Amino acid sequence: MKVALAQINAKVGDLAGNARLLAQSARQAHGQGACLVLAPELALCGYPPEDLLLRPAFMQACAETLAGLAAELADCVGLHLVVGHPHQFGERGDLRSKSLAVQQRFNAASVLAGGRILGTYCKRELPNYQVFDERRYFASGRDAGQGPLVLDVGGVKVGLLICEDAWFDEPARAACGAGAELLCVLNASPFHLDKAGEREARMAERARATGRPLLYSHLVGGQDEVVFDGASFALDAQGAVTARAPAFESALLVLELGADGVPRGAVAPVPEVEAQAWSALVVGVRDYLGKNGFPGALIGLSGGIDSALVLAIAVDALGADKVRAVMMPSPYTADISWLDARDMAARLGVRYDEIAIEPMFDAFRGRLAPLFEGRAEDTTEENLQARIRGTLLMALSNKLGAIVLTTGNKSEMATGYCTLYGDMAGGFAVIKDVAKTLVYRLAAWKNAQPTRRADGSIGPVIPERIITRPPSAELRPDQTDQDSLPPYEVLDAILGRYMEEDQGIDEIVAAGYARADVERVTRLIKLNEYKRRQAPVGIRITHRAFGRDWRYPITSGFRA
Repeated sequence: MKVALAQINAKVGDLAGNARLLAQSARQAHGQGACLVLAPELALCGYPPEDLLLRPAFMQACAETLAGLAAELADCVGLHLVVGHPHQFGERGDLRSKSLAVQQRFNAASVLAGGRILGTYCKRELPNYQVFDERRYFASGRDAGQGPLVLDVGGVKVGLLICEDAWFDEPARAACGAGAELLCVLNASPFHLDKAGEREARMAERARATGRPLLYSHLVGGQDEVVFDGASFALDAQGAVTARAPAFESALLVLELGADGVPRGAVAPVPEVEAQAWSALVVGVRDYLGKNGFPGALIGLSGGIDSALVLAIAVDALGADKVRAVMMPSPYTADISWLDARDMAARLGVRYDEIAIEPMFDAFRGRLAPLFEGRAEDTTEENLQARIRGTLLMALSNKLGAIVLTTGNKSEMATGYCTLYGDMAGGFAVIKDVAKTLVYRLAAWKNAQPTRRADGSIGPVIPERIITRPPSAELRPDQTDQDSLPPYEVLDAILGRYMEEDQGIDEIVAAGYARADVERVTRLIKLNEYKRRQAPVGIRITHRAFGRDWRYPITSGFRA
């Protein structure tokens, strides 16, 4: 028989829109002869719905939408659609209560067929790490006394699992004990670099442990700071990949379940790491602006590599006609900076404007001179320049409705090499989780791709000098980043060990890094927590980003 994996781009809270996508996928699959369609985890409401789940009206709307979807597909004879959704049994209880046992809310999957809901399975393993916070909202299926759900589709016994369930032994064993011949896993697994390989490896372990083939239906698209990369797949009982959907795009993967029980279909390639990162950033920008209704983006283009990278990502995500670049030179801006900024804007064909900030900078200094009398110029004057630029960009944003994309990278966010209400001013931080060394890799990768420029030629979109010149904030004469920071190769390595791998100072020093550098970088990370709390939301591409999965206190005396 034929089965299908519906890899959809759901929007949190858009129940009608998500149901429409599910119905379209189900009808398309049915038209191609599929009798089983597997949708992603919480596809009906989008993932993660967060505190929407605490609202009785939201839960009621989900239940009504699910029933309506079942009725709408009643004419698809022989079709079974498995849909992820939030669910409650019977009485809701006191929704203000902190007790999940009282609330009895579940992360569930229901089987729709013949206009009815045939059965509902509730997720048993609830993740509570990294970006996950499911125990805040859901009870385990075990709390409702729920066992496995196995359904007969075309003579094949299909066992349902939801995401984290498949990372543990017990739920799959229970499904197989109930007669499952094929494991079907609904997923909403947030992307980080190389996550797809990790998923396939763990699911291969599950297939081999149970001796069952496995289907993995995965969400795609951006939702605030997280991105879902799709790449739904099928495995045989030995854990070999027998089908894979494309990454980072909506897809319907139709599979043929052979007489040997093995699901087979097209196998899309796994993108290289830089391509994964680029696609995640593009999808994150496109969906954040698109799903929130912003008509376009504004970028402060400095002639440096960070803003150049953000501009290239934004154009890939939105198109040149929806992106506007503004160069705001100061007295310390090198000629090559505005020349390179003009060059890049022309290559991409975006609207480009220049606003010199020197008159405004002089006015601020003049007004403050009596109050600053007797004090030398320092970072105060540097920050004034950044804040003037931030004010200009936000004024344009207010007038035009376009959102300001900030251009700070992860290395800068970690160490505070950024200005509150200046270069941090904006609505979406595109490369907030991209370390500076990865910024360079992505710029080189993008330039190596055959890209059509605004003049019709094929070639690199980032001027080479932007990549090769020493990075500088250009807020004082002859300034470079390494005046106040260790080399980025050192900084990023320490940052990765301390922030992403939770290694202590002594452990990092033992790995060969100079104690002075380690203590300097970790001190800056701690000192600048208050800045990061005020930063815009940004796209997560590593397994630990500054955001949902970094929750350190601002006020803390711990220093190791």
